[in-house]
Amino acid sequence: MNLCDRNEIQELLRRHGFRFSKSMGQNFLIESWVPEDIAAASGADRQTGVLEIGPGIGPLTQQLARRAGKVVSVELDRRLYPVLRETMADFDNFTLLEGDAMKLPLRQTVKEQFSGLRPILCANLPYNITTPFLTACVEAQCFDSLTVLIQKEVAQRICAAPGTADYGAFTLLMQYYTQPELLFTVSNTCFLPAPKVTSAVIHCRSRKAPPVEVCSREMLFRTVRAGFALRRKTLVNSLQTAFPLPKERLTEIVAACGLDPSVRGERLGLAEYARLADALAAEKEG
Repeated sequence: MNLCDRNEIQELLRRHGFRFSKSMGQNFLIESWVPEDIAAASGADRQTGVLEIGPGIGPLTQQLARRAGKVVSVELDRRLYPVLRETMADFDNFTLLEGDAMKLPLRQTVKEQFSGLRPILCANLPYNITTPFLTACVEAQCFDSLTVLIQKEVAQRICAAPGTADYGAFTLLMQYYTQPELLFTVSNTCFLPAPKVTSAVIHCRSRKAPPVEVCSREMLFRTVRAGFALRRKTLVNSLQTAFPLPKERLTEIVAACGLDPSVRGERLGLAEYARLADALAAEKEG
């Protein structure tokens, strides 16, 4: 069965009485090159354990199972369980986990499912969980890499450079934990039903060591979030949203870090935010 053939998909879904759910962000792939290229980009091989989120009817799942040592797919929609049991029947290295990926204990799941294997994440992610789920993945620090099909605008945000419109706190979070690369875009015509946006495939290789050293990771990201709290205001004004210090003192701290107090937070890279976070931590302790 060709799981990217529109007619075969519709027949499969008709037999199982399935209807698409907008609330679950369901958009199934109907161009075979897309799951093939995603699976290839993931670097999956027989020494790899792959966690997939939202397998749908399984086109990417099949491609991963042909390459990987083991594929574990998490699906929330119980109507798809019998469909996946049919489409993945020929793969003995496939395991279906029934439930909500956002409630999944990632480290525990990786440890239990992929013992002796190199763990990676590869998925056509539901749009409605993209940012919170990727955040959970990088913070769990249990994957060698993340290869995901997501909204193009989110992919651009992850790869953005300082000073650009797409650059934000989420950019810095992802770039702190990973080295992201936007690989290729995917037209909305490659999906059934067609979403209103263009998608993109991004590969994020996990860093073996952080790109910057800080006294406190928590303080770093508190500072980053504050730096983007008021995008059109100066860095000092933005920092006031999170740090209860007089504006004059914040101005002194920013200047002592070698930064122009009138700069906006969107102009700073990880190195600048690291210096600032350490200075603010020292101020708090002092």
